[in-house]
Amino acid sequence: MIGLQLAKRNSDAIQLLCLGAHSDDIEIGCGGTLLHLKRAFPGLKFHWVVFSAGGPRGTEAAKAAEMFTAGCEKEIVLKEFRDGFLPYSGAQIKDFFEELKSRVKPDLIFTQWGGDAHQDHRLLSELTWNTFRDHLILEYEVPKYDGDMGRPNLFVPLEAPLYTQKVDCLFEAFESQHAKRWFDRETFLGLMRIRGMEANSPSGYAEAFHCRKMVL
Repeated sequence: MIGLQLAKRNSDAIQLLCLGAHSDDIEIGCGGTLLHLKRAFPGLKFHWVVFSAGGPRGTEAAKAAEMFTAGCEKEIVLKEFRDGFLPYSGAQIKDFFEELKSRVKPDLIFTQWGGDAHQDHRLLSELTWNTFRDHLILEYEVPKYDGDMGRPNLFVPLEAPLYTQKVDCLFEAFESQHAKRWFDRETFLGLMRIRGMEANSPSGYAEAFHCRKMVL
């Protein structure tokens, strides 16, 4: 396996931009990787945006964001666009992306996978690439009923206990999702186990991403 690392910097903090359509997307898709990066780079700065996080789901989103960014400088933005209808609010969301670009200079961006079956996820991926043209963008995966899991090409091995910590945080933060059959510990751990096998991870666990473009 070929390994790459973010360069350690002595001055400015490494900035991460985390984008999610719904309240649990970021945490499911790249929560373990965020915990890994926090351990490797204690001075991280997070810009965390959830686009459909109204009502009780917004409260859960805020709690989860605080858990995954604890100890780091952060900006948490929770929008209240209608779940499932993001493409029909595309102009307003595009305006927000342009405002975001004017003030945030991320070193690494996490966003939804462009091949995802969910229309909200696809829109977010499209606007991320449309807006941030000179950045390293990793597209995360979210398991669901659609059966749309792809073949990711970039892997982050996760040391113990990061993969179980991720799942513990998901279940602590998102109580409203516990009754849903897809919101299951074995599902989340099982996907990370499969990706860990593909990545030959020493722990057996990893998260995986789609990386369209990278400059070495």
